[in-house]
Amino acid sequence: MGKGCITVTKYFLFLFNLLFFIFGALIMGFGLWVLFDNQSFIAVLQESSDTVKVASYILIAVGSLSMAMGFFGCIGAIYEIRCLLGLYFTCLLLILIAQVTAGVSIYLQREPLKYEMAKILKDMIINYTGENRTTEHTWDYVQRTMKCCGWTSPGNWSENVLIKNNSENLYPCSCRNVSLPGTDIREVGMCEHLSPETPIYQTGCAASVEKWLLDNCGVILGICVGVAVIQLLGMILSMCLCKSVVQEDYTKVPKY
Repeated sequence: MGKGCITVTKYFLFLFNLLFFIFGALIMGFGLWVLFDNQSFIAVLQESSDTVKVASYILIAVGSLSMAMGFFGCIGAIYEIRCLLGLYFTCLLLILIAQVTAGVSIYLQREPLKYEMAKILKDMIINYTGENRTTEHTWDYVQRTMKCCGWTSPGNWSENVLIKNNSENLYPCSCRNVSLPGTDIREVGMCEHLSPETPIYQTGCAASVEKWLLDNCGVILGICVGVAVIQLLGMILSMCLCKSVVQEDYTKVPKY
């Protein structure tokens, strides 16, 4: 490989590793958002299921490792260090295999995950008291902003312990349809209705929530596909550059 070609390959590899580092930061940031977010639907699932927490830890680990490999790939490319380039190629290959395996596993388990999500939410509705600020208030926020009530329908709330064991006509305040007449408007907890018709939304949240999840899954899927493409290009360029480096030259490594 000519000297000019080596130079072009080296700087292209540096550019791809810089992008790889940025995408790794995005994946890690998404994992941190899933882990610490308490203002979206993710918080409802996270409190009740270990699956979401495990997934967030995996995203953080993959993102961190991707950032580290992007950094070492940049160093190996700029200073043409064969051992770093070889290590970089091996780690990229392992990460790519892990990503493909995880993606296939999630795709094959999509129906059990959907069933688990529905079960978590229905159990939460049954035991809802309005006092749990982490999950119940988040679910109130979901119903209020998505203008829906219950999981499949408002009828899910008929199984709620408080509603079943109370002589008053209670309904979840977050289900309140503000366009209908009524006086009691609150964001969380239970409200009482005096009119024959309950002033609530008549559609369940399943369709809206599934759309929300699909929209967010599209974002993370796009990031993962982008990372995979950059990984493949990085592997090809790293091998080309590694073969062109005849002998290690550690005098190129910066001294501190």
